[in-house]
Amino acid sequence: MTWWKGPLVGFDLETTGTDPEESRIVTAALVDTVGGRLESTANWLLDPGVPIPAEATAIHGLDDGYVRERGRPAAEAVEEIAAALCERLTAGRPVVAFNAAFDLSLLDAELRRYGRPALAERLGGPVGPVVDAMVIDRALDKYRKGSRTLQRVCEVYGVELLDAHQAGSDALAAVRVAVALGERFPRQAGELRPEELHQRQIGWHREWAQGLQEFLRRKDADVVIDPRWPVR
Repeated sequence: MTWWKGPLVGFDLETTGTDPEESRIVTAALVDTVGGRLESTANWLLDPGVPIPAEATAIHGLDDGYVRERGRPAAEAVEEIAAALCERLTAGRPVVAFNAAFDLSLLDAELRRYGRPALAERLGGPVGPVVDAMVIDRALDKYRKGSRTLQRVCEVYGVELLDAHQAGSDALAAVRVAVALGERFPRQAGELRPEELHQRQIGWHREWAQGLQEFLRRKDADVVIDPRWPVR
């Protein structure tokens, strides 16, 4: 069975910001699927312990009062999220995300913040296999014009995205985009073993980062685009 027809787990975070080293998790979701069909969802709502900026609230709709009243203590929930994610990876279920380097790096940063073992320590090696729908789409349909947001990519691949910027909805949409990519690009992605696809994504992301860095350095010689994937 090809990977996109089998069990996958979608992963997504909604956060306080866009810097994975400094931002905090507000919500998280893991969605277990088979062939893009939803089996179960695990959701977490956290009190991040810091104020949620207004621009973040405008995106996911969660403010300080709501998370302080209903959210779990961050250290406790972060441990649960990491344990659940690693349980699925250890069982051989690939993790799917859209911009995995952000979500996985932020989760790792939160684990360090609370003195908990990092993902690689828990797994006894590199984090994977990971299927990043953004990285694959960017590499295999590189000449397509326009935005590469999850919403836009869902439109391109005919995936319905309900309740955008809700972690469970975004995680399921990422899985379904990955399934569509596997079906549309069998030779380059769909027929590969998950471990082989993971390695190719490392190269694809590095190539993209280097190209973007070269382009941006035409105006700012100090720009650095991190080439590491899936965890910075």
